[in-house]
Amino acid sequence: MAQHGFFSRSAQRRREIAALAARMMAEDGVSDFGFAKRKAARQLGASDAEFLPANAEIEAELRLWQALYQSGEHAERLAGMRAAAVGLMRALDGFRPYLTGGALDGTAGRYAEIEIDLFPESAKDVEIFLLNTAPAFEHREIRKGAPDAPEAVLALDWEGVPARLSIYPAMAERDRRQPRARLAQVEALIAAGDGPAAAMDGDGR
Repeated sequence: MAQHGFFSRSAQRRREIAALAARMMAEDGVSDFGFAKRKAARQLGASDAEFLPANAEIEAELRLWQALYQSGEHAERLAGMRAAAVGLMRALDGFRPYLTGGALDGTAGRYAEIEIDLFPESAKDVEIFLLNTAPAFEHREIRKGAPDAPEAVLALDWEGVPARLSIYPAMAERDRRQPRARLAQVEALIAAGDGPAAAMDGDGR
């Protein structure tokens, strides 16, 4: 019985952490699942790693929160972000852009950025292109030691929407396995009027 009680409390705490992390992502502009769950766990006084929910648990809570409290606002925001993403991807077409993150999977919260992965021959080529054609941009700090870290991360505003460009070596294009979409897929998503992106595979093909 004691063991059953422990697992029940553990499951309850995981749900509490997932719900709080989801609210942070929906309301406070937090975009990183790991950061959100750790911050939520600290606020709830949970220190054991087994209490931390999986990203999928947080995503489920995030979708529920947005459906309950932000349905109209969220749909409008998502449509605007995807429309802006299409324009930015067209401008960056020579650098193999892929849309990722909340604008693709439908979970973009308030203050979320358009997240685009690029795979140019050189990161400098992207910077030179932006200097000549785009609004001002700035470099973001890259998380040191993170697996599959990009060569550079650039932040800019595109059509009034914040965007983050993660630049990877061209040879890494086939190795990236997170959900992502090429321009034609994003355009199809908009045309279909879908919320979450359906059945995007790791290669975005």
